[in-house]
Amino acid sequence: MKHFVLAFAICALGAAIALERSGIDVAKLNRPQGSVTYTDRNGIALGTILGAGSAHSDNVALDSVSPIFLDAILAAEDARFWRHGAVDVRALLRAARDYAIFGGGGSGGSTIEMQLARLLSPSVIPSSPGVIPNSPGVILSLSKDDGAGARSEIVRKLKQIALAERIEIASSKTAVLVAYVNRVPMGGNVYGVEAAARTYFGEPAADLDLAQASLLAAIPNDPARLAPDADWEALRARQHYVLHRMVDLGEISPATANRAFAETLNVRLGDSGIDDAPHALFSLYGDGNRRSGRVRTTIDRPLQRFVQAQTQNVIGALERYHVTGGAALVVDNRTGEVLAYVGSPDYFSDEALGRNDGVRALRQPGSSLKPFTYELALERGTIRSTTILPDVAAAYAIPGGKLYEPADYSGRFSGPVRVRYALANSLNVPAVRVLSGLGVEPLLSRLHALGFAHLDRPPAYYGLGLTLGSGEVSLWELVQAYVAMARGGSFLPLHLMGEPATPRAIGDPANWALVTDMLADPHARAHSFGLHSVLEMPFPAAVKTGTSSDFRDTWTVGFTRDYTVGVWVGNFDGSPMRGVSGVTGAGPLWNRIMLHLYERNAEPPPFAPPRGFVRRSICATTGRLASHATADCAAVVREWVAPRDLTTLRARDETMALRILFPANGDTFVLNVTTSALQRREQQLSLRALDARSSVRWSVNGTALALDASGNAFWPLRLGTWRIEAADGKQRDRVTIRVVPPPVAHPGFTFAKGHA
Repeated sequence: MKHFVLAFAICALGAAIALERSGIDVAKLNRPQGSVTYTDRNGIALGTILGAGSAHSDNVALDSVSPIFLDAILAAEDARFWRHGAVDVRALLRAARDYAIFGGGGSGGSTIEMQLARLLSPSVIPSSPGVIPNSPGVILSLSKDDGAGARSEIVRKLKQIALAERIEIASSKTAVLVAYVNRVPMGGNVYGVEAAARTYFGEPAADLDLAQASLLAAIPNDPARLAPDADWEALRARQHYVLHRMVDLGEISPATANRAFAETLNVRLGDSGIDDAPHALFSLYGDGNRRSGRVRTTIDRPLQRFVQAQTQNVIGALERYHVTGGAALVVDNRTGEVLAYVGSPDYFSDEALGRNDGVRALRQPGSSLKPFTYELALERGTIRSTTILPDVAAAYAIPGGKLYEPADYSGRFSGPVRVRYALANSLNVPAVRVLSGLGVEPLLSRLHALGFAHLDRPPAYYGLGLTLGSGEVSLWELVQAYVAMARGGSFLPLHLMGEPATPRAIGDPANWALVTDMLADPHARAHSFGLHSVLEMPFPAAVKTGTSSDFRDTWTVGFTRDYTVGVWVGNFDGSPMRGVSGVTGAGPLWNRIMLHLYERNAEPPPFAPPRGFVRRSICATTGRLASHATADCAAVVREWVAPRDLTTLRARDETMALRILFPANGDTFVLNVTTSALQRREQQLSLRALDARSSVRWSVNGTALALDASGNAFWPLRLGTWRIEAADGKQRDRVTIRVVPPPVAHPGFTFAKGHA
């Protein structure tokens, strides 16, 4: 009898305590920071990142939970839930009776409110409303021992009842049930029915059938022992109990219960990790996208798996060249959505430093920034599409009294070259010359506008090497800028979830289209890359490679009208590869991805021509219109020409019959001190002029030069400042050049030999 009195005393004391406190509306509590399950664009799960305390918990509304589960959990834990208050006095009295007779819990007395109170506050009742822990909490194991253990249990039960009463005062039954099913422990680090359904069955709680629902409803009675990967027989016995409780309550028939119990359940164990795009998911989670539940991303899982497999395959094939790392990014140009995101060949390979994210890592981009230099120079008018650039030895003064001497990967020079040829073949000397005329600060500002946030040093820090990759950028930033190029200068930030941002215009669409046309021209790049290389697609595609100094980073970034694909290959520890360039390292992976994108899709349409430009035949070595080309024109090519430039070309051809093509006014040359006759001969300038009439007479500082049998003039380099003059009758043209000694120290740039 004393136990019945004790039970009533507990209820009375709990009610009294509750009346002294304000109510707690559980619907207004912060949701527990549980796990985040990320899906691809079609709702297919990519992986789950656990929340605080490694808790796997998803929050769902009540209408997103199978009604069968709700019936099952109430039948198992609190059959009179809808008919009692915070405390079910009848059940509590029955529990007290069983405790008195059997010394243990023959029947339970805890209501859903009381269990929720235990989850919200495992040890004490908060002293003020709203101060409730947000973690899913743990079930306490109450001692059944006599003496101190029993008294401790009674105290905890009193506190639990008090908090349950506070919840009952301000919360609806529906809100209580929602809070409970989202927090109830379901074994291991899994909390809530949604997380349990997806963890153990791979489907949402809304789709649970009777067999699945009754199995899950059995777990909360003893989550540690009844977890599916703990004591399976005990869990099945508890499931049998749950089904027969539902029969006793008239919710199902005995036959239905037997069929459900006989159903074979495929329970997944230990399968709540990340299957696809781990770097992308952790990037999202790290950016604060941590709302519990399911988050839809822009990733296309089939494409993601293809790119991941090909990254592993290509990097594996390059292993003998000391290559261990690689990354790839695929973007939809229309929306800026990231369709595939591979940060390393194997995220879980500690040996290859696979947890590093090659998409976000900062590395030197090599020549991949050159297109932005040329586009801005075309826009500013410092070069034209018909400009002839000298690819010859040149030196530029840099701070510290030193000289910067850009050189090409091949170690050779091509002489006078067109802009198209220089860009497509990734020649370094012409690119540096273009930047010298443009200015480093304007290019740096343009790169900032294109999203290169990590180029945050002053212009002097990068110098003329900026166009060759003297800064550090990420693959994300690089691809984002190329997407802007593919969109004609319409900048659209890349994103992994949500809706596209509002695009903004950068530069002149016609010049972007002209640069795109150059990068998509396989014949223009044949000198450096050959025909039918991995850069050539069976459909229109623009592409650019890059290799940083000492072969530490290789890049290939290219696009069609539909997609942009960017690839980085290198080593996360910064060690150099063995002679691997952009076309041999990153190029093969770029090729595979780009071809795969159109295996089942129609080929992309051709790129739009540069608006307002017209195609004309010009001399490949002089830039003059073909109609005015002379015998010294080695080849006639077709080029897009702006109308204003066409007018200038015609006027120049009509008024100037003589013009020095090489060297250019203001050029600086470096005289190397050698003893070899052959080397001394190679240090001669081949003077070139455009003349429509007859042979040209040459002089240097007033001293005439003799011509060889072919009528060509050569001048051996000598230190000093020199005025070179070409004359033909009344026509004359002059340029002034400097010849300087070699620097006594290294030029000061780690990228002294930039690569294609």
